Amino acid sequence: MPYTPNTESDKSEMLEAIGCADICEMWNNVGITDPFPEIRGIPEGKSEFEVLKHLEHLASQNSTHLVSFLGSGYYEHIIPAAVEAITGRSEFLTAYTPYQPEASQGTLQAIFEYQSAICRLTSMHASNASLYDGGTALFEAMMLAVRSTSKRQAIISGAISPIFREMIRCYSSNLDVELIEIPSGKTDSNLKALADAVSDKTAAVIVQYPNVFGTVEEWTDTVAAIHSKKALAICSTYPVALAILKTPGEMGFDIVTGEGQSLGIPLSFGGPYLGFMAVTEKLMRKMPGRIVGRTVDSQGRPGFVLTLQAREQHIRRENAMSNICSNESLCAIAAVAYLSCIGKSGLIRVAELCAAKAAFAMEELVKIKGVKAVSNLPFFNEFAIEVPGDASEIIGRMIEKGFAAGFPLGRYYSDRKNQLLVAVTEKRTREEIKAFANALEAVLWN
Repeated sequence: MPYTPNTESDKSEMLEAIGCADICEMWNNVGITDPFPEIRGIPEGKSEFEVLKHLEHLASQNSTHLVSFLGSGYYEHIIPAAVEAITGRSEFLTAYTPYQPEASQGTLQAIFEYQSAICRLTSMHASNASLYDGGTALFEAMMLAVRSTSKRQAIISGAISPIFREMIRCYSSNLDVELIEIPSGKTDSNLKALADAVSDKTAAVIVQYPNVFGTVEEWTDTVAAIHSKKALAICSTYPVALAILKTPGEMGFDIVTGEGQSLGIPLSFGGPYLGFMAVTEKLMRKMPGRIVGRTVDSQGRPGFVLTLQAREQHIRRENAMSNICSNESLCAIAAVAYLSCIGKSGLIRVAELCAAKAAFAMEELVKIKGVKAVSNLPFFNEFAIEVPGDASEIIGRMIEKGFAAGFPLGRYYSDRKNQLLVAVTEKRTREEIKAFANALEAVLWN
């Protein structure tokens, strides 16, 4: 019985060894008369077969057939079959921290290629070997800025994912860091207010690109204004969008982070996902986690090693750049496998399809009576629409028609209960988009 490890004979043998007739007598010997009051009435353990049947029944109630227009930081992209084949190899699947380079060249090279890909994608100088997820990476970026500037204030855009903002607040709750949040506009990040809020106490300004509403903004002048006040600029970004948009590095950002789930990692209930981080050269040694580098051995042969290891597992805890960070190596390998499979031109094509299909979806949806765009600002593959009614209720009714209709902004913004955030990727067809619009019209007016 896998869920009840000790058999009755096992228990009898152990009790006999300690000289007790039963478990109650054992506890009585140390003054406890009722050791398990809270677990009375629990039924006997089930067999492995019964447990699996029960779990399968529960899983069957999940809606796995939905056509998804849900995004808000996590997106359903096409994943080449080769990605799973590569990450499923035992050399990668069972690998742990590659402390011994002589035994870990394959994993080290894969991570090095991942770092190189992230640097090219973001136009930054150095990347670490990855972090837990996008929200963790953004918090770590904030603390990197605090360490680098010796200032204890961070200004956060209200147009950052509310999930990420909550993670930053949670991680910072017992730290001496002041968080100042600047409210967003309709679908913009309120750039001027962010720059104006910077003071001599500010370590960094933290923004998102494209922002949580899907809006694409030009940050170059704002970043320059932030730098003029001796603060750092941090950007959380959507990696697929960078294939066709101006990169954070080109706009002058100091630290770039993001959620790498869209790079070959399937959607799931919370993970495992991938946080990436890239920085300018001057901040490289302040970066948390570890960096894989390429070198040569004593005979001049190329090889790969852990160049920087700034974790508490490697150096004195008080000198560590972070005591909570680690990397998701297998997810990082999935990301580099995905990028390698589709290549530069393939990623550009994916991004172009996302943008074009999102524009088509917007055109189809605003034809519906009572539906309108929240703003006319440019977007990548995600946009906010206003619907005649509570968006959460409408989403529930759309599920009955086979669609995950989007993200209800009222869940995190009390004044946006009738706004719906719709995401479109290359995976959605024109037929699915038209069917989605027809279903929404039927839900609203039939």
